[in-house]
Amino acid sequence: MALRLTEIFYSLQGEASRVGLPTVFVRLTGCPLRCVWCDTTYSFTGGEPATVEAVLAEVAKYPARQVCVTGGEPLSQKACPALLSALCDAGYEVSLETSGALDIGGVDPRVSRIMDLKAPDSGECDKNRWENLPLLTPRDEVKIVIASRADYEWARQILADLAVDRRCPVLFSPAQGSLAPRELAEWILEDGLPVRFQLQLHKLLWGNMQGK
Repeated sequence: MALRLTEIFYSLQGEASRVGLPTVFVRLTGCPLRCVWCDTTYSFTGGEPATVEAVLAEVAKYPARQVCVTGGEPLSQKACPALLSALCDAGYEVSLETSGALDIGGVDPRVSRIMDLKAPDSGECDKNRWENLPLLTPRDEVKIVIASRADYEWARQILADLAVDRRCPVLFSPAQGSLAPRELAEWILEDGLPVRFQLQLHKLLWGNMQGK
């Protein structure tokens, strides 16, 4: 089954609970969303055709046992679930970065799903697939990018209404260039929210360099 591949690269995981771990990233092409603050717009189009077997062969060239399948939106490709299962079968610790706009129900249960919830300032809040929330398990994570106080209030209300943090860890990230990290950190502390504050480690190390 064919995939459309933007890039495969080796770096440190910059986000979520695996932050800092050497990781092979498989970036698939295409995304149905257009978030205002997106930092991987180059993955929306283009890419090269690749088979699952070719991706596995390329991943095997690197020493890491952590593999992150990302995008774009990986689940926009029909072959993505087969790739995820093949990586698990090969013995890798696999995570999936997904926008939360598409059904995660068909993802191999061995995969850790890092799922976004899109806050209003993303411009794509209406694309959130709320039916995904009951499918989350403690091995998954929910990430919310916060670009303003209004986004923060929205996210805080989501936690209060839906108790997402009781299903899996929840991560709040400041949108680069829109919200000062210190502001978000202070809001979280003031309210005592049960979330993890995170900065993108790879951007602190390498800026917005592609393939890092």
